[in-house]
Amino acid sequence: MSKQNNLIVIAAILAGAAGIFAQQFKASVPEKSEVSSTLFNTQLPDLAGKPHVLTQWRGKILILNFWATWCPPCLSEIPEFIALQKQYADKNVQFVGIAVDEKSPVAEYNSKVNFNYPILIAGDAGVDMSKAWGNVISSVPFTVVINPQGQIIHRQLGEIKREELLAMIQPLIH
Repeated sequence: MSKQNNLIVIAAILAGAAGIFAQQFKASVPEKSEVSSTLFNTQLPDLAGKPHVLTQWRGKILILNFWATWCPPCLSEIPEFIALQKQYADKNVQFVGIAVDEKSPVAEYNSKVNFNYPILIAGDAGVDMSKAWGNVISSVPFTVVINPQGQIIHRQLGEIKREELLAMIQPLIH
């Protein structure tokens, strides 16, 4: 096998192991918990360099997604997030992507998919930030769902499916 094929096989094995761990992790994370004001006051720039504070979305059903351009499962779930943002924007639902990546590859990817929700650039600091939100193994994708009262109702390490998200957010929509 070529070196590239070996790398692909190793990546697939690691992804599978991460998926198994993610299922165990998902069951071990306490669900409803308050978001600390420190986390909500986190400030990150968007692709244009404009700073955003997460508190600007307080009172909404907030879906924070930590992702990176080099992460295939991250890229796989983004089209669903775009579709759900479009479908539920007028129902108090807000997706926010937090890129654990550099601005340049994120901007390049944005030119292909045209995000309809804010993308904030965290760079390497996004790893520590995701840990503060409950990501115990510092892996992506990592998604946090927060209700309008500011409580974390779900944390998911690994790819999240449309049906799972809908099951969480639909009961919160009035």
